[in-house]
Amino acid sequence: MWVGAWLVMWMLDGRIDLANLGMILILACALAALWLPLAASMLSCAAAVLVFNFAFVPPRGALAVDLRQHALLLLTMLAVSWIVSLLMARQRQLIASERLSGLRTEQLHSLCESLREAEDPRRGAVHLREALSQLTGTPATLLIRVETPPAGGDAVMEIGEATPDERAGLWLSLRLARPMGPGTGRHEEQPAWYLPLRGRRASLGAALVPVPLAHLPAKTPALLSHAQALCDQMGLALERHAATQAAAAARDEAHAQQLNNTLLAAISHDYRTPLATILGAASSLLDQADRLSAGQQRRLAAVIVDEAGQLARLTDNTLQLARLGAPSMALHLEWESAEEIVGTVLRRCRQRDPSSRVKARVEPGLPLLRCDAVLLAQLLDNLVDNALKYGGDAAPVEILARRIDDRVVLAVRDRGPGVSAAWRERIFTVFQRGEAVAGPGLEGEAARRGAGVGLAVCRAIARANGGELTLRNRSRGGSSFECALPVIAAPAEPDRERSGAVS
Repeated sequence: MWVGAWLVMWMLDGRIDLANLGMILILACALAALWLPLAASMLSCAAAVLVFNFAFVPPRGALAVDLRQHALLLLTMLAVSWIVSLLMARQRQLIASERLSGLRTEQLHSLCESLREAEDPRRGAVHLREALSQLTGTPATLLIRVETPPAGGDAVMEIGEATPDERAGLWLSLRLARPMGPGTGRHEEQPAWYLPLRGRRASLGAALVPVPLAHLPAKTPALLSHAQALCDQMGLALERHAATQAAAAARDEAHAQQLNNTLLAAISHDYRTPLATILGAASSLLDQADRLSAGQQRRLAAVIVDEAGQLARLTDNTLQLARLGAPSMALHLEWESAEEIVGTVLRRCRQRDPSSRVKARVEPGLPLLRCDAVLLAQLLDNLVDNALKYGGDAAPVEILARRIDDRVVLAVRDRGPGVSAAWRERIFTVFQRGEAVAGPGLEGEAARRGAGVGLAVCRAIARANGGELTLRNRSRGGSSFECALPVIAAPAEPDRERSGAVS
């Protein structure tokens, strides 16, 4: 650039006046200041003015200056060149500062994004360690509090390596929630920063960032502020995560307590009528056995058996609902045959209803089901019991097993009055017993016996086995409760034989 400027001035020498030649020199100084450091730029400008005086200012070939004619020109050229150099240096400094600020902002944003996407912020601690290490070029160490056991003490997670003294400094910074090290006003003699991971209420960890001597003292305040901002982002994320976990635990506990209270209230209410009926029938048999005919005694005994069965089903459904709602519930999944499950339910139903109103139809060639057979049998048993109760005395009930696409559907169908559209989903909600139904041989109050947990248990069982329970009204009257279970690839032949032996 300087060579080009001098060539232009030599070519224009004698064609333009001395002041215009000086403008070319000032232009060259300004362009050179774009790249040269400040000191080099000012020295080059001073040297250029001296060469310009020697080569172009009369008397040429000497450094003598006519104070009245040319001194002001040379001084002005030098002053303008230095001012331009200062402005360019300042502009470069501002650009570097803005670029550094942008990089730090991007670094902070990247850390926030990684913490936001992580389910547990502790997994994002690696990103914080990388960001802190990039600031000073030295590996950082993190100490993050995991939990506070009831017995006292602290459980922590350490990322990186630290000496016993450094670990003691990390603990001190964590407990005091204050930074320590150069530029912090505390323990300035330390060769590293100890920065707390601060939340709004407490510190949840600390970071150790060694500080090289090259960063002291000029760059310490800006780096320290940025490093503390990164640590505070991690602290806030850890605090939010802890608050979210505590809120979720409180909600689960409140829900479990509410469910327990509701179950107890429902059981205590719905047990009264069957217990009173059983007590009345048993008292009659005990006190008036000699005055009752054989038929009357059988009817009283049948009432006791019926009401006791009602209590047993209510107890089973309530306990099953509580079990399926437990977080640690585990199913006993085995390869089971739909024919055997339906056959088990059919045998139980015919023991309770010898009139053979319950029929079964199983499509041949159904695949094995990966399920809990005991739970599925209870599901079908509840559905059949509802169908017998709400379908009337003469209406038939059918258990159907068939395959539809990639699902095996176990359905219980009846020819009762059906369910209105407003209740097709609500009846699957716990403690919802639907509208009173009037049917042949069915009184409205009798139709509403029970705590309203049977269908809720059925849907919970279906979902626990990977399926779904739905209600469909039949075209000629009646309801069809359909449990659709997924078809899973059948096991190898030895496993199939072993599964059949267990069943």
